[in-house]
Amino acid sequence: MRALVQRVTDGNVTIDGEKVSEIEKGVVILLGITPEDTENEVNFLAEKIANLRIFPAEGSDNDWDESLLDKGYSALIVSQFTLYGHCNKGRRPDFNDAARPAISEPLYDAFVKKVESLGVPVSTGKFGADMMVNLTNWGPATLWLEKTNQ
Repeated sequence: MRALVQRVTDGNVTIDGEKVSEIEKGVVILLGITPEDTENEVNFLAEKIANLRIFPAEGSDNDWDESLLDKGYSALIVSQFTLYGHCNKGRRPDFNDAARPAISEPLYDAFVKKVESLGVPVSTGKFGADMMVNLTNWGPATLWLEKTNQ
């Protein structure tokens, strides 16, 4: 399981011209899932992201003092099978390492529920939809997190 986490001042998802979700300060999480992923990866990444110290504390000159939970900020979580795209051969990406919807959708839903259960306000995209994801990257700060089934 892979998560591309971007610290943002705002973010939203639009589908067919309609804004379906939005957040103010927090993170946008693009989540990629493989066929081997389980609840173990879901729990690890959800807890890691909720507790990552990637936000400045009031009065601090360090940008990396507090977490989503410390600040009460939100997460916008979007499924992103293309995180498992490989471009080593040919000119068209190969997505064979990405899980099919029958596997990835329940794990995506479990990830969303786990992040919410930790106390982070969550907004989402729509699984499998053609989405426009807009964000203002704060920093910019972008982190790649990965947990493999081991």
